[in-house]
Amino acid sequence: MSIVMVGMFMAILDSFIVVVAGPSIQADLGASAGELQWTLAGYQLSYAVFMITGGRLADLYGRRRVFVLGTAVFTLSSIACALAQDPGSLVVSRIVQGLGAAMMVPQVFALITLVVPDKGKHRVFGVLGIVIGMATISGQLVGGLLIGADLFGSGWRSVFWINVPIGVATILLAAKYVPESRAEGARKLDIPGMLALSASLLLLTFPLIQGREAGWPWWTWACLVASAAGFALFIRIERGVDSRGGDPLMKLSLFSQRSFSLGIVLVTSVYALLSSYYLALSIAMQEGLGMSALGAGLVYTPAAVTFFVFSMVASRMVPKYGRRVLEIGAIVLASGYLATAIVLLSGPELTPLLVIPTLMLQSVGGGLLITPLLNTVLSRIAPETVGMASGALSTAQQIGGAMGIAVIGAVFFTSFHPETDGRVEAAGHAFAMSSIGTFVIAAVATVLIFLLPNPVKARR
Repeated sequence: MSIVMVGMFMAILDSFIVVVAGPSIQADLGASAGELQWTLAGYQLSYAVFMITGGRLADLYGRRRVFVLGTAVFTLSSIACALAQDPGSLVVSRIVQGLGAAMMVPQVFALITLVVPDKGKHRVFGVLGIVIGMATISGQLVGGLLIGADLFGSGWRSVFWINVPIGVATILLAAKYVPESRAEGARKLDIPGMLALSASLLLLTFPLIQGREAGWPWWTWACLVASAAGFALFIRIERGVDSRGGDPLMKLSLFSQRSFSLGIVLVTSVYALLSSYYLALSIAMQEGLGMSALGAGLVYTPAAVTFFVFSMVASRMVPKYGRRVLEIGAIVLASGYLATAIVLLSGPELTPLLVIPTLMLQSVGGGLLITPLLNTVLSRIAPETVGMASGALSTAQQIGGAMGIAVIGAVFFTSFHPETDGRVEAAGHAFAMSSIGTFVIAAVATVLIFLLPNPVKARR
């Protein structure tokens, strides 16, 4: 489990680590604003679109085999990113890197569910929650440290070179120590379902990623309408495959389970607020306060430490108190966003010292919520469907990130007017508005938490 969680950490970290490298990439490669955005979005797009397919391929051909292959693709494409000499080749390499992540990540969830004994699942899911949260929170810190260190004069390229030795070690260790497993009774890949789902996810995520930058032209709305039609077609295909006794890409019966159907929406909401909020904070620190990548990254350090501590607390408390831990975490998380907005709107000028305490409060809630969330959703999934279920949850994380960046990004940039308000004042106001937006999403997530089945009561 330690080996495959390294793959999980790398995949999530690379969704965030490039944020602080953006200005350096733009200056070195002469990238336009659109090309720079695609350096971030290309990875997230391919990651989201092929996640469920990655989980299903592993059910059919072996989870260790697909994990090792995905890690190899991720590592080789990281080399290509580090060697890129123009924006186009960097974007293509990032898209391929996302494909590698889509093959790695679902196997982590599946292996925990299948390999770890029931009495140890809470502890291992607790560790997984820590890994996911730390990768999310520390991405910009790690990126800032690497760029600031400028190892061997590599500059921004070091955020990709760092994946290579870790990836090679993970491949060698996984090939030796990770057990092979497949889904019993799995026969063949549902190609029509895969094509329909991939097209639908592409039509959903592409306008969410590109829409704000393009000014939300007509084609973004057309894509969203086409996406809805695509999902309807996917449901029809899957029902047909299932009724004929075939092997569907996604068993629709999964959504009849309250923990899974609510869990998909909940995971989407939680990752919508995480991704977008830290992006808004990074822009506020760098463009508003003029901080370096390293300085902006260090602002996250107290929050990262707090998250780690309370993730450990959550992993010990959930077996005894069940859903109540998630409820408290969600309330504290929402309170942290609201506290940030109140502090900034009450008059003080934005400074790192002003927001660090509220970031730490958010991390208290995040540690209590994110750590046990995945186990709560997956705990009732049958072993033969855990691959597709974990792929769906991982897809929800990426779609949530894209939706959050679209919504909270629009809030931030609509409120950010440095040319008239001054950079510091504009950054403070925009970050306050972003905090209000994330508070609303966190409040929705809190309501969903109270609707989830309580695992403690269920065992009784």
